[in-house]
Amino acid sequence: SSLAGFGPFGEHAVNASWIAVQELEKLGLRDDVDLHVYEVPVEYQTVQRLIPALWKKHSPQLVVHVGVSGMATTVTLEKCGHNVGYKGLDNCRFCPGSQCCVEGGPECIDSIIDMDTVCRRVSALGLDVTITISKDAGRYLCDFTYYTSLYQSRGRSAFVHVPPLGKPYSAEQLGRALQAIIEEMLDVLEHSEDKINCQHEH
Repeated sequence: SSLAGFGPFGEHAVNASWIAVQELEKLGLRDDVDLHVYEVPVEYQTVQRLIPALWKKHSPQLVVHVGVSGMATTVTLEKCGHNVGYKGLDNCRFCPGSQCCVEGGPECIDSIIDMDTVCRRVSALGLDVTITISKDAGRYLCDFTYYTSLYQSRGRSAFVHVPPLGKPYSAEQLGRALQAIIEEMLDVLEHSEDKINCQHEH
């Protein structure tokens, strides 16, 4: 599975998402998972080039994107990405002329991962981090990246928003939460694929 955190932007000189991803890399995932970690620049055009290239290079089972949200106070699992409404300028002061990710693409794409199940399971582990669900990743680079990735992978992507460091969680707490979230996501994904394969055999 590949994991992508974002680089610095705006007031986020240190991006909590990248710090959390590096923390997770230290903790590691279960042995049978190959983890590839990338820092994604906050630039629309780079995202449009980079995401398909990552899918091509690794053919991952799952790509999990992690972004920071100044408004978040919980670790938030995003259910879907949106195609239209991108008006915010990126780090290169660029914004897509069409204000959309994929011309003619569906307005919204859902992750194939059942985020409610992941949220329930991770919450039951008793970590000191609150996990919530959202259907709006914010129409900026996070949402743009998520949609691009969902479109590319037919839904085999996930997005996790984290709050800024210390508001309220430490890097270590965020890293542990990501570890638990991704392991549950992989578990949910494997079980849903077993079900699909069983249906094919009968």
